[in-house]
Amino acid sequence: MSKRRVVVTGVGLVTPLGTGTKKTWQNICAGVSGVGPITRFDAGEYASQIAAEVKDFDPDLFFEKKQVKHLDLFVQYGVAAARLAIEDSGLVIDETNCTRVGVITGCGMGGLPIIEQTHSTCLDRGPKRITPFFIPMAIPNMASGHISMQSGAKGPNLALSTACAAGTHAVGEAFRSIRYGSCDAVITGGTESVICPLGVGGFASMKALSTRNEAPELASRPFDKDRDGFVIAEGSGMLVLEELEHALARGARIYAEVIGYGASSDAYHIAAPPENGEGGARCMQMALDDAGLLPADIDYINAHGTSTPLNDRCETQAIKTVFGEHASRLAISSTKSMTGHMLGAAGGLEAGFLALTIHDQIAPPTMNLIEPSPECDLDYVPGKARPMKIRAALSNSFGFGGTNGVLVMSRYQG
Repeated sequence: MSKRRVVVTGVGLVTPLGTGTKKTWQNICAGVSGVGPITRFDAGEYASQIAAEVKDFDPDLFFEKKQVKHLDLFVQYGVAAARLAIEDSGLVIDETNCTRVGVITGCGMGGLPIIEQTHSTCLDRGPKRITPFFIPMAIPNMASGHISMQSGAKGPNLALSTACAAGTHAVGEAFRSIRYGSCDAVITGGTESVICPLGVGGFASMKALSTRNEAPELASRPFDKDRDGFVIAEGSGMLVLEELEHALARGARIYAEVIGYGASSDAYHIAAPPENGEGGARCMQMALDDAGLLPADIDYINAHGTSTPLNDRCETQAIKTVFGEHASRLAISSTKSMTGHMLGAAGGLEAGFLALTIHDQIAPPTMNLIEPSPECDLDYVPGKARPMKIRAALSNSFGFGGTNGVLVMSRYQG
């Protein structure tokens, strides 16, 4: 089967660093942190009292007022980011092409806050007080559903729920649907918003979250010897992917070309990677093979880089396994050092960052990397963004359940 070329023509971001792609990307390149004390609820009794919350989001810019109260935040963020991506791409969806435009999104947990709230309502006030909008607010595919309804896209309408790899898997499956002819364009990425008592409490009970409550902006410190867990975050990253000729025919700007995708399973543990990072390494190799590239062809990796002791060590080992001697020549960064970890949205956000990295030829920094762990001894672009030649790059995402996803993008060359 012939493979069609796939390019990124739009990026839309709603993040703790700002609503809008330009604002977020400028802050990423400047090393700004989006982490602070939790304001959504009183977290005084929680082990982790910090998060990366979206602070400047105005739903009235994207929805009618009566609609907002019936949409959970993960849906609002996803629809807003998708709209920004479509506007950025200049793609017009109408009756002539709508059945060839799909929507594929990733979300790790869906409407956990509304589940939490509605459960309390049911216990305190009885089942008759449950809003009829509860189920449509909670189910994870409602972001893709509302994106489809708002944009008019009538192609595949899918939602993937693969924990912290969901956004990457969504972009990868969108890439495949275009590459093999099912769609000409796909709106894709990830969205998440679970900064609520159950979300924070659940991850804290697993000892997964940072407890550096006294210095929130320093808490997410991937690859550092003093890292103690990830910082929970929220937001959305959406992209418009298009078949190359479809994009060229309308004169679209091209950020980057998507050229490879890998998906694998560790088959090892519900929450921990194998010590040698075997599943992640195999996934990176699959993505390289899919792209037809050698390890030496890659210049940059946007790492999963969660700031947990296990992930950062095992991801470093996986990179060494795949890239060998070339690993020491790679620029590697974790943008989670600034955004926190958006769970199911992380892969969509970081796919957007990857496209911008390649387009602007600048590697974002890893912040808070004061003293690397002895086992984390690669070049993590510490402290300051680095202008550099980037021909091709990877984005890694690894999720609970041992699920892995890797994307490969390159500079577009006609």
